[in-house]
Amino acid sequence: MRILLQFPEGLKQEALKHAKLLESEGNEVIISASPTFGACDLAIDEARNVKAEKIVHFGHAEFHKADFNVEYVPYYINADLSILSKSIPLLSKYKRIGLVTTIQHINQIDDIKRFFIENGHEVVIGKPYGFAKKSGQILGCDAGSSASTDREVDAHVYFGGGMFHPLGALLMTTKPFLVIEPFQGMVEFIDRYRDIYKKRSRGKILSSANARNFGILVTTKNGQSNMAMAKLLKSRIESKGLNAAILVANTFDFSSLDNMLEFDAFVNTACPRIAIDDTDRLRRPLLSANELNEVLRIKEELSRSRA
Repeated sequence: MRILLQFPEGLKQEALKHAKLLESEGNEVIISASPTFGACDLAIDEARNVKAEKIVHFGHAEFHKADFNVEYVPYYINADLSILSKSIPLLSKYKRIGLVTTIQHINQIDDIKRFFIENGHEVVIGKPYGFAKKSGQILGCDAGSSASTDREVDAHVYFGGGMFHPLGALLMTTKPFLVIEPFQGMVEFIDRYRDIYKKRSRGKILSSANARNFGILVTTKNGQSNMAMAKLLKSRIESKGLNAAILVANTFDFSSLDNMLEFDAFVNTACPRIAIDDTDRLRRPLLSANELNEVLRIKEELSRSRA
């Protein structure tokens, strides 16, 4: 069988090892060298181009049903749980906690839950309702396991590497949010970021109040492409007497977007985190669909006040 292997950046150093293992089993193996941002970003075009019969995608769980033969190989990490003890003083005011993690630590979630129960907490593990497949699992674009428990917990606890995943969950919840990062040894509440991102969003909206030309970003990534949404937003913008165009790419190069000087603002329909995390990479505002709707509402109010 001809197989295309795909690895996220943190696992690319293991590509050759896995390729040789599969070759020893009689397969022909090709390795994708392109960056991948998750299970939403399968190398299907590459696989078809090299006539591969299957993609083996490492590091992530299934995101959604793909129009190709894909084998997902999640990558589990057994992190040192001794860091959990540092969280107990910080959680002393919160009896009932919601626990989430990433697919890399989902194998440890029962042990983490047991630790908190033994230390006097009630633990709620939410069920995902979007792209995530496991209870307690969150993705950068899917924090359903946190959001589904927000009303019934006193605080949320995330265990895992980095800030990318918990920041997404933070913005979908309202309760105190504790991050336990075992690799950096960090245990802290990150609630302050709610106000930071809220102010940043408001700034983008206000700076787009005079925009007349909008570029709508559409990716060709299999799990992120949303042409239907882009067409709807384009129609909505044009109905207000403004100009809009759909811009397509697989991975957006922000320096290239900056060269499109005719556009006053951009609207994201690709990975929702682009409009949250990458706004500083463009000279002009990069709006989410909700932020665009707020811009159009403000424009309408200004128009009426001037009439």
